[in-house]
Amino acid sequence: MENGQDISAEIGFQEEIYRRFGESKLKPEQYSALGLAYIGDAVYDLIIRTLVLRRGNYSVKTFHKMTSSIVKAEAQARLVESIEPDLTEEENRIFHHGRNAKSGTSAKNASIIDYRIATGFEALIGYLYLKEQLSRAIQLIALGLERTGQYDNK
Repeated sequence: MENGQDISAEIGFQEEIYRRFGESKLKPEQYSALGLAYIGDAVYDLIIRTLVLRRGNYSVKTFHKMTSSIVKAEAQARLVESIEPDLTEEENRIFHHGRNAKSGTSAKNASIIDYRIATGFEALIGYLYLKEQLSRAIQLIALGLERTGQYDNK
């Protein structure tokens, strides 16, 4: 138990995926920064959607607006800047690797700087997820949301 919560569920989630479909041929360190960001984007989105859904029973349009305001590149950049001093050396290395990756796409509604910072953040979340350290990813997200005031837990 960590913080009164059973974290076996997070391990069970990935174990179930591996059991049904087989383990990855690569270690988390072997994925490209953009590959890590690809999965990290989905993991971050799922975490935020889960938080938004907990607020109550709203229309899908309302859920989408609430989620979008938190997952957009500008909001992610603010979140990362608030937690960067708390990153370990390894986490900082992964974040910078993702931030410096050359993507073939660009943000529709964000500055290139915010977009690249968000890509670095998503790479970090993807890395932590693949390392089966989802608790650490959630800890960092919660810290950032709290510090930036992006999510009111009420």
